[in-house]
Amino acid sequence: MDKKKLNWIYKKLFTIRFFEERIKKIAKEKTVPGYLHTCIGSEAICVGVMAALNNDDWISSTYRNHGHAIAKDCDLKKITSEIYGRKTGICKGRGGSMHISDFDRGMLGSFGIVAAGPPVVLGAALQEKINNGKKMSVSFFGDGAIHNGAFHEAAGLAQLWNIPMLFVCENNGYAEATATDWHLNTKELSDISKAYDMKSYQGNGNDVFEVYKITKEAIIESKDNEIPIFLEFKNYRFSGQYEGDTQLYQPKEEIEEAKNNDPIKLAIENSNNHGLNTEELEEIKNIALNEVNEAFEYAETQPWPDPEDALKEVYVSYPKENI
Repeated sequence: MDKKKLNWIYKKLFTIRFFEERIKKIAKEKTVPGYLHTCIGSEAICVGVMAALNNDDWISSTYRNHGHAIAKDCDLKKITSEIYGRKTGICKGRGGSMHISDFDRGMLGSFGIVAAGPPVVLGAALQEKINNGKKMSVSFFGDGAIHNGAFHEAAGLAQLWNIPMLFVCENNGYAEATATDWHLNTKELSDISKAYDMKSYQGNGNDVFEVYKITKEAIIESKDNEIPIFLEFKNYRFSGQYEGDTQLYQPKEEIEEAKNNDPIKLAIENSNNHGLNTEELEEIKNIALNEVNEAFEYAETQPWPDPEDALKEVYVSYPKENI
């Protein structure tokens, strides 16, 4: 891996963690109304997958989407402004925290509905195949999504139509407040892909370089053989289902044990093995922190949308006399 990509990976890891820690702070202060969901513990999956993709490849995300958006190189100030509901937000303040989207970056949508993303990405992948396109298509979802009909419809059609795409399951141990082993009726979560005779691979979702390697190889295999592939990356959700969740369903000793495999901690410990020294690491960390601080300072000062903005860029514009 060249130094430029290595620096990019570490900067994204730090940026996501610093960003989500600020989200936890504003959630506690109730600076922003509504639910906020953080992806602390999933940074390595966000960054590892995106490091294997091209800038314009297609992805879909979930309501836990900040990490995906940051790793997809969406504008940090616009992401933050969107969470604050401001006019300069990436969706002009209309989507908020759970719906960060940016078609220019290939981010087709962040969906609050569980498993809503796979059918959308299937559509993107299908049009790439029909039009002889080269873009890869990736859908992120959690372990709870595997029981949803939308996931099964997308998986079945992707295999039936020989569609190159990746189904990326972030198995963080909990579907809302239900532990994975309480709702899983197979030995391993990725066994669900066997129903469609779909290839699947598992990986350590705490190791950004393992995630990158598995994803990169899966992309090549998927494109070369025109097949969908299911990837399961296991990690742990340190925060609750939403910020403010009491997390009474997660044993405290389980959380503390999981912190031994914190993806940021592991990445720092392995930095020397990848050619980064302590000084370089600190510089990258400081740049990431400064950019996050600047993004929040920017968002807090941005204007609110005007009421009439709600009538712009909708699918149908009715004559005023009919409103």
